[in-house]
Amino acid sequence: MSEPWEWPESTWRGIVGRARAGRSLRPKAWPEGARCAVALSFDADHETIPLRDADESPMRISQGQYGARRAMPRIRALLQREAIPASFFYPAVSALLHPDEVRGVAEEGHEIGIHSWIHERNTVLPYEAERDLSFRASEVLAKLSGRTPVGMRTASWDFSINTLRIIREMGLLYDSSLMADDEPYELTDAGEPTGIVELPPEWIRDDAVYFNFVRFSDLRPYTPPSGVEEIFRAEFDGAWEEGGLFILTMHPHVTGHRSRMPVLARLITHMKQKGSCWFATHEQVARWCRNNA
Repeated sequence: MSEPWEWPESTWRGIVGRARAGRSLRPKAWPEGARCAVALSFDADHETIPLRDADESPMRISQGQYGARRAMPRIRALLQREAIPASFFYPAVSALLHPDEVRGVAEEGHEIGIHSWIHERNTVLPYEAERDLSFRASEVLAKLSGRTPVGMRTASWDFSINTLRIIREMGLLYDSSLMADDEPYELTDAGEPTGIVELPPEWIRDDAVYFNFVRFSDLRPYTPPSGVEEIFRAEFDGAWEEGGLFILTMHPHVTGHRSRMPVLARLITHMKQKGSCWFATHEQVARWCRNNA
């Protein structure tokens, strides 16, 4: 295979053109005149990351179980107290391991979104396997939650060259895996508008970047809760000043710990004190942007 510097222009343009940001879907206004939209999300991976890695270590699996056993009750209680809806993205295996949790989250008015089958890496899968796993995951979540999911977040934001094609085949409303903007945009495929809304996340707004639980051989620099709170607050303040969208990606087994939950609680207090915020699920934001851009 040739090296990138040897590629003809058609090759690198074709690569760049996959799943590219098209027209902006930033709406002219948010519902009820709100200045800023806030979409809180949780990737409920639970035990699936060690399972994906074929890691049978009870220690690693127990870290994931913590997310369901201890963290999720805290998170759900906080959202209920604050009367805030959120989006929960589940790997299907995680949902099958904790079906009552999925049912409860859905009954509380939160959104259930697709987050792979077993937190697999899409970029190493052939099209047929990725497609089969995505459709099967959607079926599992629909059966447990009582509603067919309309959005996807790929595991680890691992968006393959086939993912957009599969999203279109599934008829989904939105994706939340790509990072070409701060604000919602329409995905294009080789220059063709797809009608798919992209709700862009970012590693800067992901708790796992700062509060990650990793193997001892892969330790990352530790950021104290106060530092993470400062970063998240600054990101929200920037979105509020610009009248835009603030998406925060969290993981129950990370944010749900005793020292981390107060960070989220104080951030919510700050957002409410700032005022003029529309707290919504990813589905609600995507529908609003598609209809009001």
